[in-house]
Amino acid sequence: MGRKERRERETKRENYATKHSAEKRKQTLIAVGVLAVIISIVGYAGWMFVNMTETAPGGPENAGALGSEHSHAGILVKIFGDSFDFAAPAYQIKSSWIHFEGRDGSTVHKHATGVTLGYLFESLALGLDDQCFQFQDGRNFCTNDDYELRFFVNGEELPDIRDLEIVEDDKILITYGAETPEEIESQLLELENQELIK
Repeated sequence: MGRKERRERETKRENYATKHSAEKRKQTLIAVGVLAVIISIVGYAGWMFVNMTETAPGGPENAGALGSEHSHAGILVKIFGDSFDFAAPAYQIKSSWIHFEGRDGSTVHKHATGVTLGYLFESLALGLDDQCFQFQDGRNFCTNDDYELRFFVNGEELPDIRDLEIVEDDKILITYGAETPEEIESQLLELENQELIK
């Protein structure tokens, strides 16, 4: 083999190595660029999640950031003595701020400060005021001469609970009917014996 052939082979090898090195560098730069974009997107999404406030879509007025609180309260709703079941899928996790979860219909989970029970019922599309409890299908249970809508929080009767912000281990009874004091005591005892699912 002559010098000329050897030099041509060396030149080809150098050209191949240079091209291969340039291609590898180009692929590395593209991978680094894509990774930087992904990290930026994930970082921004994480920052947005941590800093969500009442201005986030679907958030209640005056609510703190998601995660600013995590409280649980027991709830029992009785209509003519029958328990209302919030464990149905139609009532599970309708809002990130306050909800029922895990197929449990007896524990309210609150995930931010400033969130009221009124917002919980609003997010479930259930009407509630100091006189009426209204189902999604339009059935109303309103205080009248024969029946009364009543609210109890930790055994104490309140005229309205829409503005109530639950705290850990609160027990809430909403009852509609013509219950005697003994029947109310029985409902409060049932509520007290409910286990909170945390």
